[in-house]
Amino acid sequence: KSINFIQIDFILFSKKISIALENAVPCKRIGVAVIGLEVPHAHIHLLPLQTVQDINFSREKLKPSKEELEKIADLIKSYL
Repeated sequence: KSINFIQIDFILFSKKISIALENAVPCKRIGVAVIGLEVPHAHIHLLPLQTVQDINFSREKLKPSKEELEKIADLIKSYL
């Protein structure tokens, strides 16, 4: 199937967010995963990576505090 304009906009938006995320969170690069098995729609995960193992969804999840998440969100917003 061909890519439609909505999909292109989705990718371009993700690129903009990934640049801000890369500036806000120390990492070697931003990983991208498009997943739609657990919900009835696809969505894009943007993940700060140090190694390829950081994109392994079976690993234990990090548990940042609400304050830490708000600080990261503010940093990401500052780069948009």
